[in-house]
Amino acid sequence: MRRKNAQSIGEILRDYFEDNTELYEKIMESRIRYAWRQLLGPMVTHYTRTIYVRDRILYVSLTSSVLRNELLLTKEKLKESINKEIGNAFLFDLVIR
Repeated sequence: MRRKNAQSIGEILRDYFEDNTELYEKIMESRIRYAWRQLLGPMVTHYTRTIYVRDRILYVSLTSSVLRNELLLTKEKLKESINKEIGNAFLFDLVIR
């Protein structure tokens, strides 16, 4: 006999993490770091000094000024790509230093 309010384990975990905002933000930060490596590849990852999320804004420090300028030109598209990769419109902005 099936229960009427049955939920999958994924739905239960998603609800739990969305209710616990601090844990949810840490998980999203981890997914964003992984998406950064996947989308931009090993060369950009090599030039990435620090990457962190604060108040839904991604801060990235790069060691190459040429790469920094190239990424600044595609900042909006890059933000959209990361949000698409993580499956959520989590990021509001992207700051490249």
